[in-house]
Amino acid sequence: MLSGEDSDRKLGYMNRNDAEVQLPRTTGVKNKTPAPVQITAEQILREARERHDAEIRQPMQTITNSTELSEYRLRRRKDFEDQIRRGRCNTQIWVRYAQWEESQMDYARARSVWERALEAVDYKNHTLWVKYAEFEMKNKFVDFARNVWDRAVTILPRVDQLWNEYIYMEEKLGNIVGAREIFERWMNWSPDQKAWLCFTKFEVRYGEIYRARSIYQRFVLCHPNVSAYTRYAKFEMKLGQVELARKVFECAEKELAYDDEEAEILFVEFAEFEERCKEVERARLIYKFALDRIPKERAETLYSKFVAFEKRYGDKEGIEDAIVSKTKIQYEDELRKNPLNYDLWFDYIGLEETLKNKDRIREIYERAIANVPPAQEKRYWRRYIYLWINYALYEEIETEDVERTRSVYRECLKLIPHTKFSFGKIWLLAAQYEIRQLNLTGARQILGNAIGKAPKNKIFKKYIEIEFRLGNIDRCRKIYERYLEWSPENCYAWRNYAEFEMSLSETERARAIFELAISQPALDMPELLWKTYIDFEISEGELERTRVLYERLLGRTKHCKVWVSFAKFEASAAEHKEDEEEEEDAIECKKDSIRRARAIFDRANTYYKDSTPELKEERATLLEDWLNMETEFGKLGDVSVVQSKLPKKLKKRKPTSGEAGSTEYEEYIDYLFPEESHTTNLKILEAAYNWKKQKVVKAGE
Repeated sequence: MLSGEDSDRKLGYMNRNDAEVQLPRTTGVKNKTPAPVQITAEQILREARERHDAEIRQPMQTITNSTELSEYRLRRRKDFEDQIRRGRCNTQIWVRYAQWEESQMDYARARSVWERALEAVDYKNHTLWVKYAEFEMKNKFVDFARNVWDRAVTILPRVDQLWNEYIYMEEKLGNIVGAREIFERWMNWSPDQKAWLCFTKFEVRYGEIYRARSIYQRFVLCHPNVSAYTRYAKFEMKLGQVELARKVFECAEKELAYDDEEAEILFVEFAEFEERCKEVERARLIYKFALDRIPKERAETLYSKFVAFEKRYGDKEGIEDAIVSKTKIQYEDELRKNPLNYDLWFDYIGLEETLKNKDRIREIYERAIANVPPAQEKRYWRRYIYLWINYALYEEIETEDVERTRSVYRECLKLIPHTKFSFGKIWLLAAQYEIRQLNLTGARQILGNAIGKAPKNKIFKKYIEIEFRLGNIDRCRKIYERYLEWSPENCYAWRNYAEFEMSLSETERARAIFELAISQPALDMPELLWKTYIDFEISEGELERTRVLYERLLGRTKHCKVWVSFAKFEASAAEHKEDEEEEEDAIECKKDSIRRARAIFDRANTYYKDSTPELKEERATLLEDWLNMETEFGKLGDVSVVQSKLPKKLKKRKPTSGEAGSTEYEEYIDYLFPEESHTTNLKILEAAYNWKKQKVVKAGE
């Protein structure tokens, strides 16, 4: 049996011999008559194209054993690697390489190729991530696919395709909870509207209406525009929740009514919604309200819609005259049902203010403030109190009636139950009004009553600010004393009082205030007060007093920051003496400061070392700060003093109780100091190291 090469060689010999035999024959044409069917050049070319193969295919190779298969794979891998070297950034080569490894069922190599492609080409190429994940999904490596998708969406959170494919995979696997979690992660990036709508459709698909509603609520907060609110309202309409859809439009009106570009579209959508609900009067009121609010030059579409609406449902004549009257009727009806709807009162008053009828406006204000909240709880009064504020401002600004304005503030302050709660804004507005009327006595009386009946931080601060601007220093001191009697634990009040005295160059007074402050049994932020006191003494150049303060502070707390701050102060004490000392004594002063700082660090180290239990972490932190300080000293520093005391960090594990009573281990950092006896621990570590080394050697063999 001949091989392929031998048979080709033999065939070549045979053809050559035949040619030699046929040479003497004549080649003349015997019949020169034209053929009955003529063949054109176009026909020959067309048949050649039809019979031509789509691509030049390699001859099929039959592999009979594992050796040939290994050689074939090696050859193909070499070809792919050569192509990669020639075109490293060509994505298609990497894809073909990975797909070929997948066809050979060598999934580990295929996965390696995908990882190399992401690293070599571009890790921001989302197409590679998609194909990589599809490879894992196609071969049913679910956990690997999840890992790929998770990495992809972490690196490229703005590519919607990655999130959609990831969620689609989890949904196909029936992991609805996991898909919902992925959606939540996606929403944290505030994507566009399409992503939010996909999330809502997902929840509706599984009957989670309440979840879909909450998603829509978040959606309109993320994208506060007409399109988002309209989609939310249509969702509620499909469920038959007309009132909820109306509330959606009302919320949109509150958010977008002052946006001229969006407001017109919003009001049109709102009115058309009411029209579809057969609420003609509501739609008419919406149109009229919108026409009253939006400037006419920007409401061309709104006008055309309103005219078409009136042609269908009403009389076009007298639209402008009917706007106010119909709106008033609507307000009266709503207020008759719920007189405690303060937002409606505000709208009603605003409508009346456009007509500029003073008597009518006062009447509406009086009716509004007569509806006192039934419960004496501050949350019910927050909106109501602004009726009084607007009333007083209207009387002051529009009518310029001084006595009536004063009467409004007085009646409001009488009405508020100050024993249960109060509003500092009202007290301050009333006092500021009296100041504008140049009635300082009245303003002081109001603020004094406020401090006596309902003291608040902002009232004290504003009162002090007013008196300070007037130059009444003694009054400021009295107010500060009342302030501290009311809130002795308020460190900000103590600090402001001391800074007030410092601004007046009253050093002894400021020091006495600081002493009173730190002697208080309870303070809300003592560290702020101590720091201010120490900075004050440093600014005054009282180094000995500062040292005494630090010692007193260490008597209360041994926090690491206190020790470090004390040492830094001692290290910088020489800088405060540079102006007083001569140049030749500067180095000695610096050395003395360094010795003092080292002594403080040494005291702190001894304290943490001898404490029970030993505060290892604080001690290690202290030594690191000490080392940094010695480094900053430069030539005068001695790093070796600290290096001999530095601990070694050890990673240890301790058992903790896990879920279902299982035992888990948690890693933590421990510190091994030089003076500790650790022979046993070193033996254990040495034994563990030898065991690990033997295990590695066996694995290698």
